[in-house]
Amino acid sequence: MYLPPHDPHVDDPMRFKPLFRIHLMERKSATVECMYGHRGPHNGHIQIVKKDEFSTKCNQTEHHRMSGGRQEEFRTWLREEWGRTLEDIFHEHMQELILMKFIYTSQYDNCLTYRRIYLPPSHPDDLIRPGLFKGTYGSHGLEIVMLSFHGKHARVTKITGDPNIPAGQQTVEIDLMHRIQLPNIESLCNFNELSRIVLEAQEQVRQEQQRQEDRTEDGEGSGPPTEVREPENEGAAPLKEEPVQFVLPVGVSSRNENYPRTCRMCFYGTGLIAGHGFTSPERTPGVFILFDEDRFGFIWLELKSFSLYSRVQATFRNADAPSPQAFEEMLKNIQSLTS
Repeated sequence: MYLPPHDPHVDDPMRFKPLFRIHLMERKSATVECMYGHRGPHNGHIQIVKKDEFSTKCNQTEHHRMSGGRQEEFRTWLREEWGRTLEDIFHEHMQELILMKFIYTSQYDNCLTYRRIYLPPSHPDDLIRPGLFKGTYGSHGLEIVMLSFHGKHARVTKITGDPNIPAGQQTVEIDLMHRIQLPNIESLCNFNELSRIVLEAQEQVRQEQQRQEDRTEDGEGSGPPTEVREPENEGAAPLKEEPVQFVLPVGVSSRNENYPRTCRMCFYGTGLIAGHGFTSPERTPGVFILFDEDRFGFIWLELKSFSLYSRVQATFRNADAPSPQAFEEMLKNIQSLTS
């Protein structure tokens, strides 16, 4: 298992935790050991379910228990998962979310089903190289996401999830046809000024979508095409641009204050928010900020919150999709598991 760094240190490397190991004895013969818990390797089982899918099962889950009971297990898990103790966490809401995650994850006792994921295909005109990133999600801590490009849009898909937005869902969508020009650094400190700019972009997107729907209803294609003049600041910008100063507006919360103070470009985007259990999900406006080749951010306008993402530097063998179609199909499959 690859675990993210301890919150909120997104630039730190991933952590590696063995869950199972297989001893190949001879042809079609092997022994399987579960590595979960703190009492050493013990008997386990691995089953191939179907192509690109397998399941693991621990046959001796009593090895996962601790002498101090669930309380000791929780405190040990908290030190490993978060790098801190419960006494270090003063925020009541954060304590609640952490406890929910412990209860949810510990109930499986390393009996899990694994499905293959592909890394996104890369194209020369992509803003940056797509791939896996670590991101800050407020009280939820760090989560792993996948950045991929799809023509006029880019998507940020959750690979790990939380009680609000589960894995597989599209956490952020970036409209590459709608650049946002940040105001000067003094004006940027004013949240209302940034909000005005983003909401204007949202209204422009809405109007363009409405015009597109109207043309479709009127039988677009039956006559000569209508030329639509796009604003000069729209469209995916060239990669080489002079960096501009960046600072979070006053009132926008961030788990990590060590974010870059210059950015290359910004785009209008939407972020997915929901209640516990993925209830009442909705897409809300925000700003995608491209800092450099390995870092980007997103300001959630409605939440007045900022997420910082840093590239996962670990390399994964044989993880490339055999075709763009296979990658798109994989995205649909992992989203359907939690929809």
